[in-house]
Amino acid sequence: MSSDDAVLKLYNTLTRSKEEFRPQDPSNVRMYVCGPTVYDYAHIGNARPLIVFDVLFRLLRQMYGAEHVSYIRNITDVDDKINARAAERGIPIRELTEETNKVFQEDVKALGCLEPTLQPRATEHIAEMIAMIEALIVRGHAYAADGHVLFDVPSMKDYGGLSRRPLDEMIAGARVDVAPYKRGDMDFVLWKPSKENEPGWDSPWGRGRPGWHIECSAMSWKHLGETFDIHGGGIDLVFPHHENEIAQSRCAFGHDVMANYWMHNGFLQVEGEKMSKSLGNFVTIHELLHTEKFGGRKWPGEVLRLAMLRTHYRQPIDWTVKALEEAEKTLDSWARVWLSDFESREIADEAQEILADDLNTPALISWLHSTYKRAENGDGVAQRSMTATLRAFGFDNLFAKSANCLSLTDDEKKFIEERKDARNAARAAKNWAESDRIRDELAAMGIALKDNKDGTTTWEVKR
Repeated sequence: MSSDDAVLKLYNTLTRSKEEFRPQDPSNVRMYVCGPTVYDYAHIGNARPLIVFDVLFRLLRQMYGAEHVSYIRNITDVDDKINARAAERGIPIRELTEETNKVFQEDVKALGCLEPTLQPRATEHIAEMIAMIEALIVRGHAYAADGHVLFDVPSMKDYGGLSRRPLDEMIAGARVDVAPYKRGDMDFVLWKPSKENEPGWDSPWGRGRPGWHIECSAMSWKHLGETFDIHGGGIDLVFPHHENEIAQSRCAFGHDVMANYWMHNGFLQVEGEKMSKSLGNFVTIHELLHTEKFGGRKWPGEVLRLAMLRTHYRQPIDWTVKALEEAEKTLDSWARVWLSDFESREIADEAQEILADDLNTPALISWLHSTYKRAENGDGVAQRSMTATLRAFGFDNLFAKSANCLSLTDDEKKFIEERKDARNAARAAKNWAESDRIRDELAAMGIALKDNKDGTTTWEVKR
């Protein structure tokens, strides 16, 4: 990274402060982010860390060089939820995890996310998990009991430093299992026995499978080392998952830290309410992309991406149809100044400086709006700067929008706008036959109208 580049500052959950980012080794910047448990399709709340840490990955690559950044995002493919779902569907566990992971990878790509450096699977790291558990036992931080191995929480004097919760809150938050073989209420499982119909591996403690927390500790150790730079995930993972990862890794290797910077994105709610299946507002990424469940239509991946980035990653976000409509309207405007033959992905200096302040994506979007106004007025520098920055941050699909829009003559654009207005008038008068006729007329020309509850406001070329 040159001395002319912006200084990257990140909010560290561990210290509760924004800090200058100083990697352990600038030639090998290392980041680990908790990935999916592949038993079901990822919901829109899961999309937030995928997009947030993709932005950080892209920024780090820009600042340090793509070859100097390692981004690991794991796949949890051994878990009680997976076992239960496979049994419920009557299919082999491997079939379920392969099917679910395939859809997950397709969804993440549609969101404009780069593929991480590596996506390790938990089932491929059982040997590392067993080795860590053995080290914890030797160091006096874990014990075997009744076929289980548990982490001895009181053996770690500063346990709880990440979440900073009182003991009674930690006990409640951990959903503590009462078991006669446990020495303390807070002790958590590192290894547990498997039944005949459950996945299992041979170990010094009998046939069994790992606990959830040890999986990420083992995979991060394997691919990033005993300590590394950044660990990320949703704020819901701070306790107990990330707290327990820290405990396992620090105590197994004897270090003061596991990762130097801990980053967490805020919660997501849908239309002002907590997302839940009981409320009927539970929506997956796949449904948003491929069905008409949310807002009565399918949504392009770049729209979902921009809507997510309009809110700062640490703040709670309200996922609404209105926000998606506004994001789409913005992208349709930006597409008009997109340079389809401009291949640069160099982030504009101003944009990099903005993002270097703890991934301030709302400020970046404001900068893009002002740059768009200059580009619209014929400023070629602004047009190139905007195109390169949008390419750098995952909005390559604007190329297709721009190419289609630029292929129209001014007269054609004027005609489309007139027909769109006529259709709005027909809908307002509840003349549905005329409304459908205009829609079909434009469709025959290769023009797709996009309706919302306030009327038809956008269109795009499909030919």
